[in-house]
Amino acid sequence: MLNSLRIQNFKSWQDTGDIQFGSITGFFGTNSSGKTSILQFLLMLKQTVESSDRAQVLNLGDERSYVELGTMHDIIYNHNISEVVQFTLSFKLPSAINEVMLFGSDTDIPVKNIEFSARIKNSVINILEEFKYSSRNMSAGIRLSKKYKENKNNYNKYYLIVNGVEKLINNSIGDPIKFYGFPHNILSNNNKLVWAMPELERFFEHSFIETFYLGPLREYPSRLYIWGGEKPGNIGNRGAGAVAAILSSKNTKPNINMGSGQPMHTLEQHVAYWLKELGLIHSFEVRPIAPNRKEYEVRIKRTAESAEVFLTDVGFGVSQLLPVLVLLFYVPEGSTIILEQPEIHLHPAVQAGLADVFIDAIKRRNVQIILESHSEHLLQRLQRRLAEEALPTDQVKLYFTDFVGAASTLTPLDLDEYGNIRNWPKNFFGDTMGEAAAMMEAEMKRKMQS
Repeated sequence: MLNSLRIQNFKSWQDTGDIQFGSITGFFGTNSSGKTSILQFLLMLKQTVESSDRAQVLNLGDERSYVELGTMHDIIYNHNISEVVQFTLSFKLPSAINEVMLFGSDTDIPVKNIEFSARIKNSVINILEEFKYSSRNMSAGIRLSKKYKENKNNYNKYYLIVNGVEKLINNSIGDPIKFYGFPHNILSNNNKLVWAMPELERFFEHSFIETFYLGPLREYPSRLYIWGGEKPGNIGNRGAGAVAAILSSKNTKPNINMGSGQPMHTLEQHVAYWLKELGLIHSFEVRPIAPNRKEYEVRIKRTAESAEVFLTDVGFGVSQLLPVLVLLFYVPEGSTIILEQPEIHLHPAVQAGLADVFIDAIKRRNVQIILESHSEHLLQRLQRRLAEEALPTDQVKLYFTDFVGAASTLTPLDLDEYGNIRNWPKNFFGDTMGEAAAMMEAEMKRKMQS
């Protein structure tokens, strides 16, 4: 899970400043103000981690990726190729590990959080100038020799840095792996680090492998779904694997804890529970069209008295919400979930109800949710639940983005213990009061003229 992030010289962001993450982290703001770019940055790191090309410093993506960002020239702030993309992020370990394991330290201090930082320069090839892992007391990383920064024909002269002490790495070891991996050959000459460094890389990779994403444009519903028995690792950027995830979960024991004395829910039961709780349907079931067939259908009853129909025959909102619900309760416990405009195509009352769904997923599955949204209704329900103590205020981090001059700006929203926003931005969700005043003025003018 992510604790914090700072990005410099990426797209419209000259500097985000420190972004703190909670159980729910929400980015709100005007169009084209940089909200999506923050999510894209995280997805760029994820697709790099998952890439099979270990020599590629950053995977900027193609049409099959989470994000397609073009070239380094496209992603560098103001397209200034002399700038360096740099970032610092902190992530939580699955469980406390001692410093002996992580840094080859002589001390046995437990570590719960790791900070990682990197600098990447644009050139004929993307150059990793530096990266570093650090805990409270220890650090390890590599830095490109200044001499070799200036020599465009040779980029593999690196220093190994442990606790601030630099040691020049032999020229034959080759380049680092992606933007976060130590060259393997350096390990043979550093006995204490021979197994510590792979552990650092493994924990870093784990934090992004267990990050899942659902985009704003979701798959259209179908009358039939083909399922061959596979268990999908993900439901896809558009939620195409949502029904397959429900079907695969039928082969496992119910694992969603509904509280003391209550029977455990399967994924299908919990999805049906929330669709009904949000007022969208009365019943929901995924079933084969006939015994021993691979074709399945999603059948829904809108009310107790209504006829059973296909998913395609009810409002579009149900099929758009379905992948959101499935993803929240399907991913491994402790995962991070990135949602882009989860409220799309939903009635305002259902948008508000999303806040309750998120809180439920956090409590039952210990997931972390990062979202971009334009929904005032979702935000207001979240504020209400904070006032009702459904979540501690410090678990919710909200931000307002804007575009000023030539750069995006980020304002942390100051929440009090009752869910009030102390520093409410001007025109956060448009000028509601101004619209009401203008309407009243127009009404008065018409009445005076009649």
